[in-house]
Amino acid sequence: MKPTTSTLAFFGMLTLAACQVTDDSQQLMEQSNLEKAIYCMDLLESKLDIETADRECFADTYIQHSPHVPDGRDAVIAFFAARIEKYPLSKIEIKRGAADGDLVWLHLHSKRTPDALGSAIIHIFRMENGKFAEHWGVGTPVTDDALHDNSMF
Repeated sequence: MKPTTSTLAFFGMLTLAACQVTDDSQQLMEQSNLEKAIYCMDLLESKLDIETADRECFADTYIQHSPHVPDGRDAVIAFFAARIEKYPLSKIEIKRGAADGDLVWLHLHSKRTPDALGSAIIHIFRMENGKFAEHWGVGTPVTDDALHDNSMF
């Protein structure tokens, strides 16, 4: 039995609707991951609230890829606690962010003291259940003697 045009159209609409639901849920997850990553970076880097960040931002199986930060959830919390103690006036400004699936990118300007030029940093997080599960990061010191007039941000 050969399917009719109306049957094919019906199944085509069902497939399109299923794709739309998948696209919508993907966009919602990505937006949620991006918002949570921004919230957590603000806790850690501007509000310096390590206790809330510990509770709300790191997966139990957190994996670190940046060579200057120890691996594991407890180690990264201890790293931030020590840094907050050393640089209590530390602040960041998130310049832009994006999400793709379970990955979130944040481009930020980090300053350990108010008068510092700071660093341009890119963080990439893999999110799992609304928490940082994995991290990659790169940074470049901000300079006032660039070979061009473009901002690092």
